Amino acid sequence: MSSPTLTDLQRIYNQPFFDLIEQSHAVQKKHWKNNEVQLCALLSIKTGGCSEDCAYCAQSARYSTRVKMEKMLPLEDVVAVAQKAKHNGAVRFCMGAAWRGVRDGTEQFESVLDIVRAVAALGLEVCVTLGELSDTAARRLKEAGAAIYNHNLDTSPEFYPQIITTHSFDDRLRTIRAVQQADLGVCCGGIIGLGESETDRLRMLEILAGFNPPPESVPINCLVPIVGTPLENLPPVDVLKLARLVATTRITLPTSKVRLSAGRSHLSREAQALCLFAGANSIFFGERLLTTENTEADEDLALLAELGLSPQRLRS
Repeated sequence: MSSPTLTDLQRIYNQPFFDLIEQSHAVQKKHWKNNEVQLCALLSIKTGGCSEDCAYCAQSARYSTRVKMEKMLPLEDVVAVAQKAKHNGAVRFCMGAAWRGVRDGTEQFESVLDIVRAVAALGLEVCVTLGELSDTAARRLKEAGAAIYNHNLDTSPEFYPQIITTHSFDDRLRTIRAVQQADLGVCCGGIIGLGESETDRLRMLEILAGFNPPPESVPINCLVPIVGTPLENLPPVDVLKLARLVATTRITLPTSKVRLSAGRSHLSREAQALCLFAGANSIFFGERLLTTENTEADEDLALLAELGLSPQRLRS
């Protein structure tokens, strides 16, 4: 079966709002029958000082933000955070490092592999995001116990050069191919609110829908404007357009987890409920996402309970 074209996606996305949400919720109920929401914790294990020029990112060394370069966290500190996340109900532990990419054989990468082994030993599903990845590095992460690799497309290939110039959209795709070849799950989505058009958002989705196999999970991030970055003055994402994208993603990728990611702390409880009804079934969980604030864990659990949803349990 061929993947949907941009025209197909526009037809889905632009239908009357309630028809779209009704359709996406039906797809959600068909493929995800247990009303569970995956809780994912996210930790920056190496913060700041990145050489890239991603216009949205507080960790770029090219911009004057409050984020300062730090050394990699010690293994013991990462394990302590992972243990707390597990205790609070997280089933996936995601770790990010502010690098252009992995250099296999370096002391830093060996330290990352040690961290992956230690977190995997806790029984958590391990996800890492380390920038560009070679085939060899991807295989070594898999062997160490990583289950998922996150590498977002960010936006459409047409809009991409307006956001990042230090690496290309094709570089992104090369890393994703390396991840797939290593039999790691692909976590791949993007950021909305960068100044892109709705067509750009659907072009990104068109490319995601063409992955074989489909992405294991699709994070949908809303820009959190950071003072000092080129995008610091952009307006917030329209909630109804966010819900349209969530719904279109759910219809297009019925077996992928759709994750409400960065920017969720700026959404009302009602907006989050709408997105969960429209097809989101995964959230980042905990008070911090790399360098930005997130909703408190107790608030998340209370909202899920009120909606009749339950946290996904660790699989034995």
